Amino acid sequence: MGDQADLPDKASEAAAVIAATGPAPPPGMLTPLPVTVRWGILLAISLTLSTILFATHIPGALLLGPMAAAILVATNGARLSVHRYPYIFAHSLLGCIIARSLDLETLKAVALDWPIFLAIVMAVISASSLLGYLIAKADILPGTTAVWGTSAGAASAMVLMAEAHGADARLVAFMQYLRVVFVATGASIVAALVFRISGGTAPQTVWFPETDWLDLGLTLAAALTAASVGARLKIPAGTMLLPLVVTTILHVSGLISLHLPQWLLALAYGVIGWRVGLTFTRRILRHAASALPQVVGSILVLMAFCGGLAFLLWWFMGIDPLTAYLATSPGGLDSIAIIAASTPVDMSFVMALQTMRLILIILLGPQIASFVARRIKPAGAKG
Repeated sequence: MGDQADLPDKASEAAAVIAATGPAPPPGMLTPLPVTVRWGILLAISLTLSTILFATHIPGALLLGPMAAAILVATNGARLSVHRYPYIFAHSLLGCIIARSLDLETLKAVALDWPIFLAIVMAVISASSLLGYLIAKADILPGTTAVWGTSAGAASAMVLMAEAHGADARLVAFMQYLRVVFVATGASIVAALVFRISGGTAPQTVWFPETDWLDLGLTLAAALTAASVGARLKIPAGTMLLPLVVTTILHVSGLISLHLPQWLLALAYGVIGWRVGLTFTRRILRHAASALPQVVGSILVLMAFCGGLAFLLWWFMGIDPLTAYLATSPGGLDSIAIIAASTPVDMSFVMALQTMRLILIILLGPQIASFVARRIKPAGAKG
């Protein structure tokens, strides 16, 4: 029953469970260092890895870099943790990031073609849920963790939702971001080789743009207030979902403009990456490595299934094949948006289908995970 405000306590409980199931790990090389030095090492490695990943156009670089750095120091005895308040702040910003994609054009596209969108989205959700069920049934990963890990939504949102509903956020993050890399790479290859389309010049990132500080202040005030309500009411993932709802309403109605500066988003992604990465242990890494072949296989199957849906959209409805392929690609929303923006496709159709899938998986994900968990438990009991 995940209250985000209690995440540090949950991390402590998880550590206690792991400690109880085996001998305590020996102190790592970073353990004797002062806390400030350990944080400094984490920050330096995070900046280095993020810069490298960002320069090579790896999707989700601003989150993957800090998460990889946190895993590295955590498995070498850093013994650090992220306080709940920065984490809640990062949650609220993530809600704003998702709300930013819900403009009037996207909502109109959904309203006009909702039967098609709903059928495609439900097919993708069903396929990803089935793959999660099979992974859990084979005892490769726990039931809810497998379902959230295979869920075709925004990776960062799925990690937060999974943690709020009792799944192992570390393994979910491993599965989700592996899928993001595969899907984004596949979409780029399809656009460049199959359709002979050049990606063009990558958009330049402006880290410190001109900022309307009043507008940004109103946005943050609304998001943080909503996140506080979500935490106080103990709504699962409420610190992300309530800011998403509130800022979407304010954004679509024209009361605020969701132009969030890149440096602020980098801070939010970094906090989320640290929170997940710092809870990794060498045991979890070994578990993730052992599940790698099956996870990769599930990703490729889901990509092939979505490619089949794109073929149906082209064959029966005459939708441009690249538009159909990008629209049905199973996440991540931000990387697909970047590829779509630099290619001649119907951007509103792509974003409408991607956004509708994200919203539905956020709404249906808890019920699907619970349903699968109930189906897996009896089998485990028999064993």
